[in-house]
Amino acid sequence: DLERPICQDTGLITFYLKVNPDFPSLNIIEEALIRAVRRATAEVPLRPNAVDPINQKNIGDNVGVNVPFINWQIIKDKYLEITVLPKGGGSENTCKLAMLTPGEGIDGMKKFVIETVIEAGAKPCPPTIIGVGMGGGADISMHLAKRALMRPIDKPHKEERIANLERDLLDMINMTGIGPMGLGGDTTSLSVKIEYASRHPASFPVAVAFQCWCARRATARIYLDGTVEWITHKI
Repeated sequence: DLERPICQDTGLITFYLKVNPDFPSLNIIEEALIRAVRRATAEVPLRPNAVDPINQKNIGDNVGVNVPFINWQIIKDKYLEITVLPKGGGSENTCKLAMLTPGEGIDGMKKFVIETVIEAGAKPCPPTIIGVGMGGGADISMHLAKRALMRPIDKPHKEERIANLERDLLDMINMTGIGPMGLGGDTTSLSVKIEYASRHPASFPVAVAFQCWCARRATARIYLDGTVEWITHKI
């Protein structure tokens, strides 16, 4: 362990929470996460990446209006699970949404994903992890694409038909020859993850979310007795 940074861009921070409704002190969790972001910015340190879109001022502590963004999901399990996804600007800038016509179907989805990867080229710092969201509305499909990035690389979708689509897309993406950092090769992407929702009969939204090669994320569970289980890291 050389304790050297793997990338200077430590991302814009998003939290994904899964929580039992009986978990104590739910009203203070959001403020605790905000304090944690400020502390991590100062002590890790994280690069300050929260910029006001109107006056272009960098806020300096990675905390701003709706940042860090916090997603909540109610679960039956007796714990609070926290996943943090600090997503770099290079991979974020290549994310893309299309409102396909329903007649384009799965072939149209594949075409859009491959064209998006080719257009992105080396910008998202391949080898990437690629999340694909299908269906729902425009916002739902992009949300699903980003959530897909949190599934472990070696874990395919639980539905075999979707897992087959993931494998097909990965093969096609790696045939582009873009390669690591755009220098050419057979490994443009490490994994493709798909999540989907039912769609309106008149629309077929498809979103593509890129995650760069360093793929920063971390997950921990806090149980009702205060025990902490680290899911992604050994602490």
